[in-house]
Amino acid sequence: MQWQDHAIIIGVKRHGETSVIAEVMTRDRGRHLGLVRSGRSRAMQPVLQPGNEVDVIWRARLHEHLGEFRIEPLQLRAARLMETATAVYGVQAMGALLRLLPERDPHPHLYDALEVILDNLHNPADAGELFVRFELSVLNDLGFGLDLAECAATGARTDLAYVSPKSGRAVSRAAGAPWADKMFVLPEFLLPEGNHAADFDSLSAAFRLTGFFLHRHVYEPRGIDTAAARDGFIQAALKALDPSVKVIPAAPLAG
Repeated sequence: MQWQDHAIIIGVKRHGETSVIAEVMTRDRGRHLGLVRSGRSRAMQPVLQPGNEVDVIWRARLHEHLGEFRIEPLQLRAARLMETATAVYGVQAMGALLRLLPERDPHPHLYDALEVILDNLHNPADAGELFVRFELSVLNDLGFGLDLAECAATGARTDLAYVSPKSGRAVSRAAGAPWADKMFVLPEFLLPEGNHAADFDSLSAAFRLTGFFLHRHVYEPRGIDTAAARDGFIQAALKALDPSVKVIPAAPLAG
């Protein structure tokens, strides 16, 4: 069996003396593993770095086998991704999110989003907003998507201000006022009209929102911890927006 696709490197593990097992995200075949012979050579090590875009040919006798990759470089981003803290942590954090998805399960929109984010990780404000949207997309693909388009109580599509921690649905300012202290703030940049840019407060609120639902629906049921790279990315992105503020990652709410 054989296929060919564009892919983004998201991780590498040593295998034997000279080879590695590469973990890539492909557009049409999702997250996929494959053996790269001589993957630890001087020629291949710079290519097999997280964030790099490559052309992959996969071969195996049977579909369920690990198989072998033949990899050729297309866009080497890794050196640039080492220049900022948001990029260093961001590429690791997105790899951890993609590992929550079943292997070989196609998610072409996540591949496209990954490409966009990798090209914007150098800008903390843009990177933070894009990363939150990436987390929301992963939640949706796992079956735990949030409904931020209309009020859960009234059906209104305007003046949405909160998100219910129970339903994951938006709530209007008027309907949610009596329970405002028990709900999440809905960041303006996540509103359906999408005409607000993320700032320190809205980005902090967004990370708290996605972190809660990831913890409740994904991490806690699987008995795993939030990736440390996520906390690193949050601190780097928020610190860049307001250097005077000491950022302490918020613990997930109980729920």
